[in-house]
Amino acid sequence: MTKRNYRSEYDKYQGTDEQKKKRAQRNAARRKAEREGKVSKGDGRDVAHRKAMDKGGKNSDGVKVESSSRNRSFRRDSEGNLVSETSKRERKKK
Repeated sequence: MTKRNYRSEYDKYQGTDEQKKKRAQRNAARRKAEREGKVSKGDGRDVAHRKAMDKGGKNSDGVKVESSSRNRSFRRDSEGNLVSETSKRERKKK
């Protein structure tokens, strides 16, 4: 098994201006929720955007607090892009 090259991953994706801006928005939303007392460090909850950032969402569209398992359970394609904002759990409810 070959070692993962984190440096090249950062250079190709995480270090792009677009991704830096999205990361700054996510961090700002988390800080705001912490100030309001909705989340705290290590509580296992995520600050999720109501419209996914992959789909063009931003902080002004609204955020919500949910468990990390629920926030990270969206369907993705083979390239890792978001396919559906409805998780398997939510589809079963309907």
